[in-house]
Amino acid sequence: MDVTLINPFIEATLHVLSSLAFTEARAGKPYLKNDSLAQGDVSGIVGLTGETSGTLSVSFSEQSILAIVSSMFGEPVNKIDEEVKDAVGEILNIVSGQARQKLEMKGRTLKGAIPTVITGKNHTISHITKHPIIAIPFDTDNGTFTIEVCLEG
Repeated sequence: MDVTLINPFIEATLHVLSSLAFTEARAGKPYLKNDSLAQGDVSGIVGLTGETSGTLSVSFSEQSILAIVSSMFGEPVNKIDEEVKDAVGEILNIVSGQARQKLEMKGRTLKGAIPTVITGKNHTISHITKHPIIAIPFDTDNGTFTIEVCLEG
């Protein structure tokens, strides 16, 4: 997969968490993911269509998403509930939108669907294409999360 398709998602993730949740995240080295096991305890996935199709997902450890949502809400959040699931969907929506804007400036037009959020230990994420899944791990002061980008071409 072309790195110019991946970088906008990394940049958008860093920007959204910094501005929305006052959370500094550090991107790790992207790798090719060969299974569907989620890297975290709560995940959001959104379909992308347009001149290419695919999916974008984000999977947070419980520790990281509780810290992120606590920072977003300005009050402690201690369990994964409907508000946390809604926040994951919103974070994913904004990351997807910002990344798609960056891609559009490079002549690549994509549209995003409505995100789906999945919770639970050892859940799986099914991407809609059989193309390679590029996973990018992130680290924060309060835990880890991973984004996965799977796009045709």
